[in-house]
Amino acid sequence: MANVRPSPDPDDATPPMDTYAPDLLKVLEIIWVNIILSGDNAVVIAMACRGLPPSRQRIGMILGAGVAVVLRIVFTAAIVLLLATPFLKIVGGLLLLWIAVKLVTDEEGDGDGVAASDRLWHAVRTVAIADAVMSLDNVLAIAAVAKGSTALLVLGLAISIPLIVAGASVIIKVLERFPVLVWAGAALLGWIAGDMLVSDPFVVDRIGHEMAELIELPASVAVAALVLAVAWAIRRRRRHARIDAA
Repeated sequence: MANVRPSPDPDDATPPMDTYAPDLLKVLEIIWVNIILSGDNAVVIAMACRGLPPSRQRIGMILGAGVAVVLRIVFTAAIVLLLATPFLKIVGGLLLLWIAVKLVTDEEGDGDGVAASDRLWHAVRTVAIADAVMSLDNVLAIAAVAKGSTALLVLGLAISIPLIVAGASVIIKVLERFPVLVWAGAALLGWIAGDMLVSDPFVVDRIGHEMAELIELPASVAVAALVLAVAWAIRRRRRHARIDAA
C-alpha cells in the first residue's frame, strides 16, 4: 500500500519573499526621504557640536541624531494637529532665528571653564530645540510614505541615525577647515526660519495662499540676511568690548 503524503497545511507555509517586498520598499523610501530632509539637521548638529572636545563630538552627534529621530516620530503622530495650529510656526521661526544667531556668536573659547558634560548637554539641548522647530514640515513626507505604519516609521528612522551622524561628522570636518562656512550654516537656518514665518496658518489666513507663496522667497532671503547682520553686530560689539577691556 503506497504511502500517502499529507497535503501541506496552508497555514504552515512560509510566506513568499514578495510578501515583504512592499514593506521593505517603504523602509527604503523612509530612509531615503529622511536622508534628503536631514541635511539641515546635520548642519545644526555639526554647528552645535563643533566646540566640544574631539572625544565628546561623536557622543554629541549620536545624541543629537537620536533626538532628531525621536522628534520626527513624535511629530509624525500629531502632524495634522501641529501644522494646523496658528502661531506655532511663527514661534518656531523666531526660535530658529535665535538659534542661528547663537550658533555663530557662541565662540569656542567661551565654554573653556564649563565642564565637558555641561557643554555636551548644552549642545544636545540646542540640537533638540532646533530639530523640534525644523521637523514640523519635514515629517509630512515621512508620514506620507509610512501610511500610518508606526513600525515602518520607527524602523526607517532608527536606521537613519548613523546616516545623520555620518553627515554631521563630514560637516564638522568641513567647518573646522573652513570656519567661514559657519556663517553659511547660520544663513541656512535663517532661510528656514523665514519660510516658517510666512507659512504659518495665521499669516496665510490673513494674506492668502497666493501672497504667502509670492513672499516666501523674499522672506527667506530677508531673514537669512537679518541673522547674518545681527550675528556680525554682536561679534563686533564683543570684539570692541575685549579691546576696551585690554
